[in-house]
Amino acid sequence: MLPLLLLLSCTSAPPPASPAAVAPPAAAPPAADPVRAQTAALDDRTPLPLTAKMAAHQRSMMREHLAAVQAITAALPAGDWATAETAAASLGTSPGNTMMCEHLGAGAPDFTEAGLAFHTTADGLVAAVKLHDQAATLRALGDTLSACTGCHARFRQEVLTEAEYTLATGAAPPTHGE
Repeated sequence: MLPLLLLLSCTSAPPPASPAAVAPPAAAPPAADPVRAQTAALDDRTPLPLTAKMAAHQRSMMREHLAAVQAITAALPAGDWATAETAAASLGTSPGNTMMCEHLGAGAPDFTEAGLAFHTTADGLVAAVKLHDQAATLRALGDTLSACTGCHARFRQEVLTEAEYTLATGAAPPTHGE
């Protein structure tokens, strides 16, 4: 009889845990979010982890870059080299552009380098504009746009909460003194 009781005690299910004893579910990691998972499945570019504020700032900067390209292309046929030079200079290497590339690229391997390469390429555009050489300016503008499209072909924004960003990058999001 004892062997039968031992056998039955091993096969019976444990009593259900009381509701108070059940731990709350942990926050889902970014990959468990169905929308993020679907995005990743459809878009194999390297994710660039950013908070919502960082992503909005980056999109604003990209629109500024596009406006600079538009200003250059409008200025060239008019021979307006001063406007072209001002617009090109906004795309070139600067301490502010370098800082932004470093902050935005903190969570994605090679993003900072790609951003800095874009600005370095734009330095060639600035040099060509200063020579008032339309053919050289158009070639340099083509090189600069190639750096743009290359970066966009390689990376996509992945908007994360601040906690997810910290987890993904190992650092708190930049605050710029806010």
